[in-house]
Amino acid sequence: MKIALVTDAWSPQVNGVVRTLQAITELLSRWGHEVMVISPDQYRSVPCPSYPEIRLALASGRSVGARIEQFAPDAVHIATEGPLGFAGRSHCVARGLPFTTAYHTHFPEYVAKRTGLPSAWFWSYIRWFHRPSAGIMVATESVRRDLRAHGLTNLREWSRGVDLEAFGPDIEPPDLYWDLPRPIQLYVGRVAVEKNIEAFLKAPGPGSKVVVGDGPALARLRQEFPEAHFLGRQVGAELAACYAGADVFVFPSRTDTFGLVMIEALACGTPVAAYPVTGPVDILTPASGAMDEDLGKAIVHALTLDREDCLAHGRSFTWEASARQFLDALVRPAESVPAAAVAGLPPAIPRAA
Repeated sequence: MKIALVTDAWSPQVNGVVRTLQAITELLSRWGHEVMVISPDQYRSVPCPSYPEIRLALASGRSVGARIEQFAPDAVHIATEGPLGFAGRSHCVARGLPFTTAYHTHFPEYVAKRTGLPSAWFWSYIRWFHRPSAGIMVATESVRRDLRAHGLTNLREWSRGVDLEAFGPDIEPPDLYWDLPRPIQLYVGRVAVEKNIEAFLKAPGPGSKVVVGDGPALARLRQEFPEAHFLGRQVGAELAACYAGADVFVFPSRTDTFGLVMIEALACGTPVAAYPVTGPVDILTPASGAMDEDLGKAIVHALTLDREDCLAHGRSFTWEASARQFLDALVRPAESVPAAAVAGLPPAIPRAA
């Protein structure tokens, strides 16, 4: 099968969306499918306001559409709601081409955090963007309920996976860990306001707190929490070692739709502490994680869990299963675009007073 993948999230960005798309495209290619990726690294780009690590492609609908037409795909998947996703959507809607989309992140909540505007203002754009999709891929039941509540109903399942060869329990911890007081509490992910990392760093409890990741809030958090250990971006074996050597993985975000880092930690046998919100409530079991509105209590509880139970649950998520779900959720040209699809302009977002 020939698959066109349009995404605003791609290398060198480091986040769960990029890791998901790269893992899936690698597997699909290995299985004999031909995947054409349209991504920001192929165009001139500008830094995203308030988040310069993310580049926004300066691409016209015509140029993106020409690439899709030339490739002549059997299926088109638009992964993100940014400039490239907008261009790919416009091309498909204008020509009546069926396509699928995915809801990877709580875009309205993220933008609201960064702008100070109500998240409700941005849901109109999300509804407009996804309504023409022949199938909206979602990772969890909670996200499915959220989208249904906002009038989006053509939903298809697409879960996530773990590289079980890279993440496991029998990995030597980083040298730093040997000198830290236990228990070691770990956070991995973007260091940004929407991740609510302050809640983790302020949570009471003994031991040491380690933050792995990069992002726009890193300098500020280093200054405000000098007792914490900020290791910056870690990848590959170094990242796996951070997971495997920790006593508990803390996931303080309230806005994620899944939380790939949680299942990576579990695949290393490390229990998870989190708030009882979308993502954790869909992934964690009583044996593999603890959830509480008091994050400190969740951490204390998680430290009592059996690491073997955590490992077994983490190893139940595989990229092979995820890739098969992705293939099943794609739409072929014979399938029609929903009647609700319209080629009009996106809804206007009110300006702040």
